[in-house]
Amino acid sequence: MRVRITGTGSYMPEKILTNADLEKMVDTNNEWIVARTGIEERRIAAEHECTSDMAAVAARRAMEMAGVTAEEIDLIVVGTITGDYPWPATACIVQAKIGAKKAFAYDLSAACSGFIYALSSANDFIRSGHGKKALVIGAETLSRSIDWTDRNTCVLFGDGAGAVVLEAGEDDTGILSCHLHSDGNYLELLYQPGFGAKHPASAAGMEAKLQFLKMQGNEVFKVAVRSLTEVSIEALNAHGYTSKDVSLFVPHQANRRILEATAKRLGLADEQTYINVHKYGNTSGATIPVALDEANRAGMLKSGDLILSAAFGGGFTWASALLRWT
Repeated sequence: MRVRITGTGSYMPEKILTNADLEKMVDTNNEWIVARTGIEERRIAAEHECTSDMAAVAARRAMEMAGVTAEEIDLIVVGTITGDYPWPATACIVQAKIGAKKAFAYDLSAACSGFIYALSSANDFIRSGHGKKALVIGAETLSRSIDWTDRNTCVLFGDGAGAVVLEAGEDDTGILSCHLHSDGNYLELLYQPGFGAKHPASAAGMEAKLQFLKMQGNEVFKVAVRSLTEVSIEALNAHGYTSKDVSLFVPHQANRRILEATAKRLGLADEQTYINVHKYGNTSGATIPVALDEANRAGMLKSGDLILSAAFGGGFTWASALLRWT
């Protein structure tokens, strides 16, 4: 049995925050942002929007493409680090919003690698016989975890959601394999200190801005490029492929410099790599499913194409997935 992606969907908020807008908010400029990140604008959730709202829209669009009803969904996995609440799982809220009454649902926290981790998890459930149809969603409202006075981080991130429908299939298309890794020794290079059990909510914590994402960008860059390259090669080697066999590389959209450095190390041509970070910034677990949906709806993904995807995020976590498109 192979597990196939039969539908894709995405949702990006209407509000666009450009580099010109950021110039009015913090000490930065368009040239500095573009040169270091490749980002030109990002989307920001409206005041009434939260992660489950965006995830539900993306899910409905994916189900519509797949021709699957909510009642047919057996499993919902949401990769997110910005859930509506600390608990319950945002996946349970999505389940209620779309009416997937018989699905079991849970969140998976692996930062920017969350979608591939969730994809791997749902793939294993279906292959083991625990369900026939699954929704895998990556959704984030990172704008509410960002210090908008910190020019080193606020220029990078945005909000959005992407989703795929997975179904069991009998042919050779579908998910070939997923490869997951982590190393907690790098915790303080990219994390959000508060507010959890270690640093519960407090006035002192708010004053220290523990509720905001913290990142040491230069150090993250070095580890990210190496890890993305290695985990991509791992996926290709597992099936006897090389970069020449890849129809499209769909990486986590963190930073254009990271993407270009990784593609160069892999020996991928420009036309083999899908990049949309200039439009949306880094939406963490949402970047890959959003990119897949865009590429799919643009007619870039053909049956039989070999699709390589890789992600890197806080934890550190990193992962890859290799698919033969249906």
